[in-house]
Amino acid sequence: MKGFSYSSNGYYFVTICTQERNEWFGDAINGKMVLNRYGETVKKQWLWLEKQFKYVYLDEWIIMPDHFHGIIMINDLKSVGTGRDLSLQMKHKIKSLSELMGVFKTTSSKLIHKTGLNGFHWQRSFYDHIIRNEIELNEIRQYIRSNPSNYDND
Repeated sequence: MKGFSYSSNGYYFVTICTQERNEWFGDAINGKMVLNRYGETVKKQWLWLEKQFKYVYLDEWIIMPDHFHGIIMINDLKSVGTGRDLSLQMKHKIKSLSELMGVFKTTSSKLIHKTGLNGFHWQRSFYDHIIRNEIELNEIRQYIRSNPSNYDND
C-alpha cells in the first residue's frame, strides 16, 4: 500500500511461490502436507525468523508443494520485558516485511542449494496483505489451515 510503512506493528499475510511453481517441498496427501527435506528446510528457516528477530511473531503458516503461506506479526513491543538491556533495544532497526521475506528467501535458498539442489529458486517477489481486523485474521487463518485440502483447486 502506497505510503504505508511495512515495518509498522501489525499482522501481515504473505504468499511466496517457487519459481515456475515447481513442486519442491513435498506432497499434499489426503488433506495433509507431507514435507520432504527441502520443505523441512523452509520450515526451519521460517521458525528461525522468530528466534532471530525478537519483534517477529509467527502466526498460522503452511508449506505447500510449490508455495508458502504465512501470517507474520511485527511488534516492536514484543521485545520489552525479555530481561535485555532496554538501551540496547532502542538501537535495533526494525526490518520491513520485504526485508524479512528477503532474509527468509535467501537463507532457505542457500541451505537448499547446499544439499545439491542448485535449480531451486523462489519467485522474485511475494504477495502481501495487511490484515486490518480480527475477522480478517481469522478468515486468513482458516484459509491457511484448509490449504492442503484445497491444493488441487489452488
